[in-house]
Amino acid sequence: MVRRGLPYLLEAKTHFSRLLDRAQEGQEFVIAKAGRPVARLGPLARQGKKRRLGLLDGKFRIPDDFNEPLPDEVIAAFEGRRR
Repeated sequence: MVRRGLPYLLEAKTHFSRLLDRAQEGQEFVIAKAGRPVARLGPLARQGKKRRLGLLDGKFRIPDDFNEPLPDEVIAAFEGRRR
């Protein structure tokens, strides 16, 4: 299935499920087209622990004016302008 260490495009298309299984196990492949490397297939970085929703519920209060436009002075400061 793999010649000279690089799966060629036709082989990758034909055996894509097998390559995905091997990538899931930690292997990485560089896929070649016309003898030139064009793509990489490998495992994704592992996700951390699943986050629990509502962890900070009740720990802080959002002000009533949270969605109001910012004052011109604050906008100018963010944009690097002086007033």
